[in-house]
Amino acid sequence: MRKEVVLITGANGEMGHGLISHLAKMENKRIVALDVQPLDQELRACCERYIVGDILDGMLLGRMVVEYEIQTIYHLASILSTKAEYNPETAHRINVEGTLNLLRLAVEQSEWQGRPVKFLYPSSIAAYGIPNLETKNKVGKVKENEWLYPTTMYGCNKLYCEHLGRYYSTHYRQLAVEQRKSTIDFRCIRFPGLISADTLPTGGTSDYAPEMLHHAAQGLPYVCFVRPDTQLPFMAMPDAIKSLLLLEQAPRENLSQLVYNVTSFCPTAQKIHEIVKQSFPAAEITFSPHKSRQAIVDSWPVDIDDSAARNDWNWNPDYSLEKAFTEYLIPAVQKRYRDPEKAS
Repeated sequence: MRKEVVLITGANGEMGHGLISHLAKMENKRIVALDVQPLDQELRACCERYIVGDILDGMLLGRMVVEYEIQTIYHLASILSTKAEYNPETAHRINVEGTLNLLRLAVEQSEWQGRPVKFLYPSSIAAYGIPNLETKNKVGKVKENEWLYPTTMYGCNKLYCEHLGRYYSTHYRQLAVEQRKSTIDFRCIRFPGLISADTLPTGGTSDYAPEMLHHAAQGLPYVCFVRPDTQLPFMAMPDAIKSLLLLEQAPRENLSQLVYNVTSFCPTAQKIHEIVKQSFPAAEITFSPHKSRQAIVDSWPVDIDDSAARNDWNWNPDYSLEKAFTEYLIPAVQKRYRDPEKAS
C-alpha cells in the first residue's frame, strides 16, 4: 500500500518551516519534505520522510509516484526575485521547468487516485508591473487581473506558472481522443512581501523589511536599498501559512477563481524603520536606494485587493502592522539572537 502523504517542496525555506510546523499538528497528515538542502534538525521529526533532492530531477519525482499517494502538493521551491536577476536562465529552469515537473507529477497522481490532487502554489506581488510611480500612486489597490506586466524574471516565472496551473486544471490535453477525468485542483495565492522571525531573509526584493529587523537585533548596521517613502503590502509569516491552509481546506465549489491576492498591512520603509528603532534604539539604519532594485519595487502595487479571498474562503489576517511587530516579530527575533544556536 502506498502511503497517503502531503508533499512540500522548498521545505527548508521561510514558508516551509511554518507550514511543516502547522501540518505536523494535524491528524492524519504525513509529510514528505523535499529541498536541495538538508532539512533543519528540528523539523525532521515532523516529517514522514525528508528528501535532499532537486525538483528538476525527473527520476526522483518518478519514484515518488510509485512510493506515495500524494494528496496535496505545496510547491514552495523557487529562486527569489533578486537572485533570479543575477542568473535569469537558471531561475527560469528552476521556477518554470521545476513547476512543470511538479504539475506532471500531480497529473500522474490524479490518474492513479481517480481524483484531483490539490496543488497549492505561492505566487507573488512580483507578477505585477506598473509603469511609473505616478500610475502606482493613482491606481491604489490592484486586483488579480490588473497590471500584469512583470519586469523581473521571477515575476514572469510566477505569472507564467499561474497560467500553467490554469491549463493543467481546466484544459490539459484538450485535443486528446480520450478526455482525462481527473486533472489537478490548482489553487494559487499571490503573496505580498513576507516577514518571518524564524528564518533569515533569502534574497527577495521586499526583504528590506525583515533585513532591517534582523540587523537591528544583532547590533549590525543596515543600509536600506529603497527610499524611505517606498510603500508595499506586507504580511507576517503566520498569516501566510494561515492563508495557504484556509485555501487548501476551502470546498472547490466556493472558489470563483484560481489565483487569489492576500495581504495585511502596507507600511512605508520609513514606518518600518521607526518601529524597529522603537525596540532597538541603538540600531544604525540608513537609506541608500539601489537604482535597479528601487525600480523593481516601484513597479509593484502600493496595495492589493484581496476581497475575492475574503468573500470566497473567509480570508482575514490575524496580524495588523502593530501586532505583527510587537507580538510576533520583535519578541521572536530578540529571542533568536539570545540563543547562539538559532542565530548561527
